[in-house]
Amino acid sequence: MPNPIDLEAICAERGLRITDQRRVIAKVLSESEDHPDVEKVHERASAVDPRISIATVYRTVRLFEEAGILDRHDFGNGRARYEATPEAHHDHLIDVETGKVVEFVDPELEALQRQIAERLGFRLVDHRMELYGVRLDRD
Repeated sequence: MPNPIDLEAICAERGLRITDQRRVIAKVLSESEDHPDVEKVHERASAVDPRISIATVYRTVRLFEEAGILDRHDFGNGRARYEATPEAHHDHLIDVETGKVVEFVDPELEALQRQIAERLGFRLVDHRMELYGVRLDRD
């Protein structure tokens, strides 16, 4: 897992008003080693400050997403999951049985994706890859 991203500091850099409740939510998201959904963020944030409502978490997550400091993922279970916008690109492998998300970087895969784009007449500017699988030792 890469070093945690300080969402509160990024909010300050971008001029977003940071209330006490937003600060708690930013800290929860910054410290998350998984890719929590809003309910999980609310559970963690309200453990720190019980006054934080689920509506506040939804609004804050939307604000962070619109500001480009939070990435939203749909890993196929109908619940959006979030991570601080990473400084460096990575892809995801999702365990379909447990929902666990494994982040990975593969230089060969990155090169192949660029080659495919070029072969099709494009310069790759961005991409998102999500692989879904089950652990081999559970078959």
